[in-house]
Amino acid sequence: MKKFRKVAVLKGGPSAEREVSLRSGAAVARGLHEAGYNVVEVDVTERRLNLPAGVDAVFIALHGEYGEDGGVQSELDTLGLPYTGSGARASKSAFDKEISKKLFVEYGVPTPEYEVLCNGQQVSLELPVVIKPTCQGSTIGVHKVTHALQLREALEDALKYGERVLVEKFIEGKELTVGIVGEDVLPIIEIVAPDGWYDYKAKYTKGLTRYLVPAPIDEKTAFCCASAAKKAFDALGCRGFGRVDIRLTSDGRPYVLEVNTIPGFTETSLLPMAAAARSITFPQLCEMILSMARTG
Repeated sequence: MKKFRKVAVLKGGPSAEREVSLRSGAAVARGLHEAGYNVVEVDVTERRLNLPAGVDAVFIALHGEYGEDGGVQSELDTLGLPYTGSGARASKSAFDKEISKKLFVEYGVPTPEYEVLCNGQQVSLELPVVIKPTCQGSTIGVHKVTHALQLREALEDALKYGERVLVEKFIEGKELTVGIVGEDVLPIIEIVAPDGWYDYKAKYTKGLTRYLVPAPIDEKTAFCCASAAKKAFDALGCRGFGRVDIRLTSDGRPYVLEVNTIPGFTETSLLPMAAAARSITFPQLCEMILSMARTG
């Protein structure tokens, strides 16, 4: 007996991550169908929800604005429909990197030194730095800056996606990501990207980036990374599932970059990859996440 009779999978969305979200949503729909659910796919094209009749639960596969900033969660709370992932407040806190950073500092989560700038303000942190929009995902508008001559162009591009940008001290070391499902921390993945920079192309071009699962780090370091990831997840008030991105220094110190409340579910996505390393199939993962759906 399934917990829900008819599940709507929200995909697409009005954000810059629409194409990725369409792929994630289609994959989730297939996974839930294989798990035996009655699934209806809903292509969201604006910041407004229009659900088919009879839906009694929602699986949110909307990346970026509206899906991850608390917008759709607030609407579903009003409708009283259970949905997957974090609630509205936690979603907003995770999506807005300025809010995330403040909460990380408040709760003692290790995170790189940073500053938030508006148009016309100058970077004061020592190079190299990473410049990114405060509210965007999929490494859209993100730049690693190693020379002062690159600053202007990087700032201008990041400011296309909002009025404020986050400038963060670049942490030399390994790129790791930590998946969380419920209270379970999944095997850590090391991301080995071309030239050591995990940009949009490296993230979504199949075969371009290598993924080491589990990451080749010792048990003590893995424990420190998992603990930092869970602390960040809890500091933002997240629930259900998510993925935490980390930089690990050569002497074993983890620095949390951000928490993704709706990580990708495409063929190159990292949460399904980590689950597979735990012998959790894709349909099983989708069902596990759906089983935790709730309102509020």
